[in-house]
Amino acid sequence: MLLCAVAVALFQIASAPSALADSTLLGSPLDTFAVLAGSTVTNTGATTLTNPTGNTNIGVSAGSAITGLHTVTINGLIGDSGPAAPYVHSADATANSAQSETVTNGDLDTALSLLSGLADTGTIAGGVLNGLTLTQGVYAVSAAPGNGGFNLSNGAVLTLDAQGNSNPFWVFQMSSTLITGSGSVVKFVNQGANFNPGVYWDVGSSATLGTTTSFQGNILADTSITLNTGATIGCGSALADTGSVTMDNNTISTGCNGSLSVQTNGGGGSGGGGGTPVVIGPGGTPLPTPEPGTLLLLGASITGLVALRPRLMHGR
Repeated sequence: MLLCAVAVALFQIASAPSALADSTLLGSPLDTFAVLAGSTVTNTGATTLTNPTGNTNIGVSAGSAITGLHTVTINGLIGDSGPAAPYVHSADATANSAQSETVTNGDLDTALSLLSGLADTGTIAGGVLNGLTLTQGVYAVSAAPGNGGFNLSNGAVLTLDAQGNSNPFWVFQMSSTLITGSGSVVKFVNQGANFNPGVYWDVGSSATLGTTTSFQGNILADTSITLNTGATIGCGSALADTGSVTMDNNTISTGCNGSLSVQTNGGGGSGGGGGTPVVIGPGGTPLPTPEPGTLLLLGASITGLVALRPRLMHGR
C-alpha cells in the first residue's frame, strides 16, 4: 500500500500541468512609459523624466489632456518642443495600447490583474513600512491598524535588501492607498553586479508620495497618483489606470523592470486560461512544479522500499 501511495504521488507530480508564461512585467509598450494616466496628466514646475539606458514616454488614455509640459524635460528635451513630440502620447495608438483592456501583454490592466493575483510570500502588519528591511518577495497588508494600504511615515526609511542579486524583485499588494510622508525614503542595499531590480506597487485605489520622498519602484494604481513637491522615483514609473497623474518638480528615472515575469500554473495554453498566477524571477518563488531532484528523490524512495520488501515480509 505504501508503495502504491508513493507511486501515485510521483505520477501526480510528474503529470502536473507546467507553468505557462503569461506576461512579463512590464511588457511593451507599458515599459516605455515613465508617466501614464487614464484621465489627465498635470505638471507644475521643473519635472524630469529619463531612462538611463534609452528613452522614456509620457502619456494619457482614454483622456487626452497633458498640461504643464513646457516645464517637463523628457529624455533631455523640453516636453512641448518639436523634438520631444515622439515621447508625448495623448490618446494615440501607443497610449491606447498601454492602457487597453483588450491587449493580452504589455498593458496596464493586464499588469494590475496579474499583480493582484499573486500569492503573497509575506505580510506586513497594518501596512506600516517604517524601519523595515525586506528581502525580495510578494508582500501584502496583514491586518489593522490601517485601511488595507501601505504607509511610510515622515522621514521613515524602507530598505530593500537585494542580498547580492542582480535582478531581485519586490511586489507590494494593497487594496487601498499607498501614502508616503515628507522626506521618507525607499532604498536598495546589497545590490549585485549590473543591478536591475523589479519593484511593483499594486495600488488598489490611489497613491500619494509626500514632499521630497525618495522612492523606488513602479507604481501601478487603479485610480490616481500624486507626486508632491520634490518627490523622486529613482527607479520606476507612475502608471494610473483610470485617473490622473499629478506632478510638481519631480524626477522619475525608468528602466528598472528587472526580469520578473508572471506565469500561470495549469493554464492549458498561452495566456494561462485562468490558472493560478505565480512569481518567477531570479532567486525568487519557484515554479509550482517539482525540481528534477524531487523526482529523483521520490524515485530513490520507491527503489529503497522495493529493496526492503523481502526483509519486511520476513520480519527482518
